[in-house]
Formats: sequence, structure tokens, C-alpha cells
Amino acid sequence: STIIPLQFLPVEELYTPPLNIRLLDHRSFGVKPLVGTHMIKSLQEYRRDPVAMVQTIREKMLESGFGDAEYSIDMDFADSAVEAQHQPPATSTSSEEGEFKEDVDWWSKYYSSSGNEQLGRVYREKGYENMVVFEEELENYFDNFTDLAQSFPLFHGKRHEDEDLDEDKAVGYFKGTFRVYPLPADGSDPPPRMLKNVPCNQLVEVLVRVYIVKAFELQPQDPNGLSDPYLALKLGRFKVKDRENYVPKNLSPTFGKMFELDGTLPLESELRVQIFDYDLLSGDDLIGETKIDLENRFLSARRGVCGLPKRYYVAGPYKWRDAELPRQILEKWCATQALPPPVWRGNSQVYVNGKTCCLRDYETRGQVHKDWGPPEERLALYTLLDLGLVPEHIETRTLYNPLRPEIPQGKIQIFVDIFPKSATIPPPINITPRAPQDLQLRVIVYNVQDVVLSDTSFTGEKMSDIYVKGWLKGQDKKQKTDVHYRSLNGEGNFNWRYIFPFKYLPAEEVMVIKKKEHFFSLDKHEEKHPVTFVCQIWDNDIFTPDDFLGLLELNLNFMPKANKFAKSVSLDDLPDNEKGKPVPMVSLFDQKNVKGWWPMYEEGGPDQPRELTGKVEMELEILSKEDAEAKPAGKGQEEPNENPHLDPPNRPATSFLWFTSPWKSLRYIIWNNYKWYIIGGLVLLLVLAMVGLFIYSAPGALSQKLIAKL
Repeated sequence: STIIPLQFLPVEELYTPPLNIRLLDHRSFGVKPLVGTHMIKSLQEYRRDPVAMVQTIREKMLESGFGDAEYSIDMDFADSAVEAQHQPPATSTSSEEGEFKEDVDWWSKYYSSSGNEQLGRVYREKGYENMVVFEEELENYFDNFTDLAQSFPLFHGKRHEDEDLDEDKAVGYFKGTFRVYPLPADGSDPPPRMLKNVPCNQLVEVLVRVYIVKAFELQPQDPNGLSDPYLALKLGRFKVKDRENYVPKNLSPTFGKMFELDGTLPLESELRVQIFDYDLLSGDDLIGETKIDLENRFLSARRGVCGLPKRYYVAGPYKWRDAELPRQILEKWCATQALPPPVWRGNSQVYVNGKTCCLRDYETRGQVHKDWGPPEERLALYTLLDLGLVPEHIETRTLYNPLRPEIPQGKIQIFVDIFPKSATIPPPINITPRAPQDLQLRVIVYNVQDVVLSDTSFTGEKMSDIYVKGWLKGQDKKQKTDVHYRSLNGEGNFNWRYIFPFKYLPAEEVMVIKKKEHFFSLDKHEEKHPVTFVCQIWDNDIFTPDDFLGLLELNLNFMPKANKFAKSVSLDDLPDNEKGKPVPMVSLFDQKNVKGWWPMYEEGGPDQPRELTGKVEMELEILSKEDAEAKPAGKGQEEPNENPHLDPPNRPATSFLWFTSPWKSLRYIIWNNYKWYIIGGLVLLLVLAMVGLFIYSAPGALSQKLIAKL
């Protein structure tokens, strides 16, 4: 900092002369041409009275019962505090961290903080706190971080008083700030300086971590109305292009990337985050970019270098990730604000900036989480958040293209951490998008009952040739059983196994499917669907399309509980039943295996109720990839027919395809239905034959008998 010699200024701001900032270029032989100037018309916002401020703090300390003490504004850090800055934060010793990784992760916190009720449900149930998701740039909420370093545009040449400042015409910027102190009336020494504990003007090497979560509302760059976005970053001479990891055909890509860049402040203070559109044959197009002033964040007392979480964890998935501990940050903040250091009473009460903070006021439930840190660190963190320091956050920045500087090209959600390399740098957090698990769904269709009979045979019998079709909604591969021919009572027997491999995200409870949009597509796009098993009953027809008989859809995360007996199955067992009756629900992912009966139905028309068209007995099982390999099984009744072994279905003898079995057709179709007619016809033919034979032979026999008598 620089001290300007004492000046006598008017008390009234109206009569205060302006402050002129002039930038000169020192050249050889004493030549100092003017580069640019800036005029500050009002000094009101820079006026401070350090003596009155200290007196006010002393009076508040006496009122709070902390006693009186002589405090100097011009203080240095205690040796212990300086040494503590180089101690790493406490590491995790919790034995349950593996359990946390299965249930919650950084994305759980993100979804909960973004207001996604479904994806953030488990996170909220565990009692964790949300972070702040800013809808605009972070600097818009903290006065551009100009509390210590303001940017003043420098202009060259004359300007009329009524001419507005146009920063596009600026020849450069002066970064700094001012404090105007009143002089004592008795002519004593001037008041202490408030800007003494500011960062030095030497070069500082820093490590910048840029976490890029996702982008949305990107402007399309390709003829198909989409883009293939990828990320690029630039900090001074350091450039990164993540071209090989482009996201195909997406205007709202989820990146989940972390980039580390080395920089030197203040020489390399502007960070550029760019999004390009990947093109295979032509040059890549810039979709948009955003610029971040790292120096202002690094110098600001608001501490824009790393957001402060709402709780201080030393273990678990959300442990402390800053290079400094909360108590160190609090002492440093007091020093930069020219305030007395915090006054502690035990580890549950502290006096800072004229306010007494008590731990019990922040932890009202009285329960201490097993992963929380020491109470003094927790209280220091709560105090820092009350002082308005930057909280743990995600900022939403607008992207602009230099070719269309006034038109937004989309938005990007990011957060940036800045650590001086002289400090002990903590490990980065993992925001990699969740990798789905390889699972396998096995479904065994045992029997169906009470299926509607849709066909009428030529003998007049009501019948159906039943088969069951099943698939996971979103997948194109459908599987079906063999056909139970000529079901005369609505019963079908199958003992048939389906096998559906799929990729599953437990935290989001969705199935991930990657597929090409069409045959000529170069890349696969990703889709997410609820894990829904669809089961349908059909009537097989040879010369006409098959007839649909019934449907059942089961969301495997929230499915109705199965019935043990077919006779107890009804439409009231469905969660959306017309009576509004509550239905017990289960999750197949929790129970791993369920077996029983479910209703099959057909939707009615606009004014017609849903109709029960059958009942199906199934067994559903979820297996991991390792378990599926350890317990192999074949589709249908193919080998290996194990886990469990499926015997051929015990179907009645009347179940066959009529034109492939003519003798069975005669026996079970014609004979069973027309045997009395056949027997009657045979008897009638026999009688008619006997009568005919009698009529034919009677005249000859009679004439022979008469001749014999003569």
C-alpha cells in the first residue's frame, strides 16, 4: 500500500475535490508520457474512522461481559496461527465411508441443492446440508469482489463532462482502493492505517482448480439443431482442450470435469472457460465463453478462493476441503479488516466484530454428528458464514461469443478453488458423473390364469394360444415365451426365463442406455429411464396379427407387492387402482428377489373402466455382474438350465398346434367334441347297411324258399 501525504479536505463531501489517478510510462532519459487517467469524483465510500471503530468494539465487549483489553488495529498474526496454516485439515477416519459412497456422493448434494426432490431424497434423509446454487455469476452477489481491489478504467485524451464512460475505449485498468482517515483535532499522530494487512504486491504462484458441472441452453451449431460440445480453458500461457471427451448431440451436457491450472497472480489473473462444438471434418466452432477475474477473488476479504460449507466435517463424503481451518480463516479475516482478533471463552463462545456468537445458537438440535470436527472449529465456521464470506456454492455463468457479444449463447455451472502453492493443498473433490453399475434382471414366468379367451375354434370352443412377452422399457430387445396352444380355461404353463442385462445408477434410480440415433450415426447418445419391466399377454395367430390380451408394468424401484395365491389377485393390487386403495409397495433392488402373482389388465375406453384380463405368476431377481457370472443361467429353458432348474411345463394333452399333429387333432378336437355324433352316425350307418342288405337279399331268399316248396 502507498501513503499519500496529509491533505486538508473539506468536511462536506460536496466541496471535496476529485482524486485523479494518472498512469505514466517511465522511459529512457526521463521521458514520462501519460498513458491514461481516471478521475474519482467522490471519496465518500472510502472514508473510515479507525479510532471510533475501535472504541465502539470496546464498548460492545464490555456490554457482552468479555472484559476490557487494549487492542491495536495494527496487529500481526500469532505465531501459532501462522504455523497452523501449514497443517493439513484432518483426514477421514470413519469406518463407514464406504457406506456413504454407496448412498450419497457429491452429485447427491448437487441435486438436493438444485431442488431435485427425487434425486436428492437420500441426501436429505441423512441430514446433510445443501450448498448454494447461484443463478448468476458469483461476483454479482459480492460486489465484484472489489472490497480490497477495485478496477478503475484508464482513458487517454479529453472527455466532456456530460460524456458517459465507455469501458470499451479504456486503454487499461488500475486495480486498487483507497481509505480516507480524519485527522485528530489536537494535532496528534494520525490514526493507524486500516490497509496494512493486505497481500503483498509480489508475484504469487497459485493452483487453480476449475470444477465444471454442466451446461445448458447452448446454441446449436450443427444442421441437425444440436451440438457436440467440449471444454477448453485458458489461464495466461496455460491452455487445456478436452476435445476427445466431447458430448455428442447435446445442448445440455453434463461434464463433471475438474481441471488444475498453474498460474501466477497478478500476471495471469483472467481465467477463460470456453465451450466448442466438435466437428469431424471442419474446424471446431466456439459456442461461447466466460471470463473470471481470479485476482479479485484471491485478494477479497469475502474470500472467493474456496466456498465455506455449512458444516465442518472431518470425515465422510463431505469432509473439509480448504487449505486453512475455520479458526485460521477467522483470525485472518479480522486482521484484514483491521479488527481485534477473536476473543474466545472456552470452545463454545467467541466475540468477533462487536458480536457474541454461541455454539448452541447454531446447533439447536443438541445432537453432534459423529463426523463433525472440534467445537471451536465449528463455531468459527458458523461465525464466518454470518460475516458474509463466500459459502460453498455453484455459480451459473452466461456464455458469450465475441462474434455476437450481446447475445447469450448458453449457461454453464462451475465453481473455482484457488490455493497458493506455499500452502498445504488439499486433495480435489470428485465430481465425475456417476458410473452406472452392470446388473442383470432375471424373470421367470411360471403360469398364467384366468386369461380372456379371444378365439373361437371351428368346433365352437372359446380358446386362446397364449404366450407372454417381456422387456425393459427403453431397451429394444424383447423376449417372449413359447406358446401354450389351445388354452380352454385361460390357464397357461411356461416355466420360461428372461434375462435382461442393463446399466443402473443407484443414486438416481434410473437405467442408462447408450444407443445410436440411426444407422449412420457416429456416436451413441445416452438416455436415462426408470427401470420398468413390461409384461404382456398375447394370443398367437398364424394367418392374422396376434391379439393383445393384457398388460402389466412394474417399476422395479416401487412395485406392488406380489400375492401368494392367484385367487386373491384383483385390480385393487395396482397402485393406481380406481378405488384409491393404498397398496403395499416394495423395491426389487432392496429385496433382490420377489415371487408371486400380479394382475394383468387392459385399459378401457374414455368412459370404460380398466378390465382384468388375466393373472401372471412370476419370479423377479436382480443380480450384480459378479453374481450373474457365479450363478449362470440360460434364457428360456436353454443350457445352463440352473439357478433354478426349470422343468418342462406340465401342459394338458390338448395343448398342441392342430395342423402339425393331425392324429392329436382327430383325438382331442374332433373325437372329444363329436364322439357321440360319430358313434350315432356309425350306428345309423350300420343299421342302414343291415336294412339295405335285408332289402337287397330278402326277395332272392323268399323266391328260393317258394321254389323249394314247389
